[in-house]
Amino acid sequence: METKIKAFMDKVAAVNPAQPEFIQAVHEVAETLIPFIEENPKYKDAKILDRIVEPERTMMFRIPWVDDKGEIHVNRGYRIEFNSAIGPYKGGMRFHPSVTLSILKFLGFEQIFKNSLTTLPMGGGKGGSDFNPKGKSDGEIMRFCQSLMNELFRHIGPNTDVPAGDIGVGGREIGFMFGQYKRLRNEFTGVLTGKGREWGGSLARPEATGFGAVYFANNMLKVKGENFNGKTVAVSGFGNVSWGAAQKVSELGGKVITLSGPDGYIYDPEGINTQDKFDFMLELRASNQDIIAPYAERFASATFFPGKRPWEQKVDIALPCATQNELNEDDAKALVANGLIVLAEGANMPCTPEAVAVIQDAKVLFAPGKAANAGGVAVSGLEMSQNSMRYNWTFEEVDAKLQQIMGDIHDTCVKYGTEADGHVDYVKGANIGGFVKVADAMMAQGVV
Repeated sequence: METKIKAFMDKVAAVNPAQPEFIQAVHEVAETLIPFIEENPKYKDAKILDRIVEPERTMMFRIPWVDDKGEIHVNRGYRIEFNSAIGPYKGGMRFHPSVTLSILKFLGFEQIFKNSLTTLPMGGGKGGSDFNPKGKSDGEIMRFCQSLMNELFRHIGPNTDVPAGDIGVGGREIGFMFGQYKRLRNEFTGVLTGKGREWGGSLARPEATGFGAVYFANNMLKVKGENFNGKTVAVSGFGNVSWGAAQKVSELGGKVITLSGPDGYIYDPEGINTQDKFDFMLELRASNQDIIAPYAERFASATFFPGKRPWEQKVDIALPCATQNELNEDDAKALVANGLIVLAEGANMPCTPEAVAVIQDAKVLFAPGKAANAGGVAVSGLEMSQNSMRYNWTFEEVDAKLQQIMGDIHDTCVKYGTEADGHVDYVKGANIGGFVKVADAMMAQGVV
């Protein structure tokens, strides 16, 4: 089997040079899917895996814009429309200097399986730009977003491709892009999700990814006959995902004791569990300074550790919620040595392959991002439904639907990932569970 996996990956690497993040994502999926495909030759004969790793469409375009001083800048924009077998392309837009074709292809590929797991009719896509919103004025961000949409509008639509937010793209950016799309198309449709509540957005969307990751982790704890009550939790990042996770952990009786940024992490033994602390997380996010140190300046209970990551603290549960490959092999060893029982990825692929191996070898329950952080895109799908109906559900209704979806995703992972000894391999379960629905749809639709 190793020979077949290697042969497949060599072929993928040959046609996708200098795309390490994408290769990493494909390899993680291929390791579990190729043995499954060998046992189900109909997928092998139809070359489903060969087809699914190739995007249906890839757009790259320039984005010229003018800053407040009248100087012209040029950034690069992307939209990867990866797979539409079960619905219109769906996935976020990321604005960050680190954005490359490789990163967006990895995210779009993951999105195929994540969206499939939600049970909602959404295909996989992703997009963004190497534009850095940090330090930019509202006017500069507006002009950039309008320039981007001048190209992107021709490729998207409510039944074709529905972008959303991601790193660097919040309500402000969604608003500017939606306004320009509406102006160009002369129509008001649910073409973007993450919209403002007053003009088509859904309640619970900002909290959804963090809430969903905690709901998923709570289902994992139930497998062990436990729950969040009294558990200590390490969370990385301090944006919307971390904010939602901290709130829900506190609500369920746990205690989040860390947050992190590019500058280091804070340790707050009293817990990030009060409204003033949740509100300050939003202030930090809105400042666009991308640093966590001010938290320790505001709250005397916290200590700031510059240049370090939070995984050295002793915790029961880890929720990496920042960015890809933020938790490495040494971090994983430290967590395991300190008695970790559950790790659920709140971000997309935040654990390196070496870290995942350490966690899984220790039989610590590990949930990949395509399962654990599907709450965000799930509520985006619910926003699409509300837009189609010209209707809005209450916060409680959306949250209840989110809980149900995360429970269903967990059940799918258990169905396909339970091993002979009863241990649940959530990576295997998520990959196979997400694959089967898409693969069956692709086969039904012919070679397209």
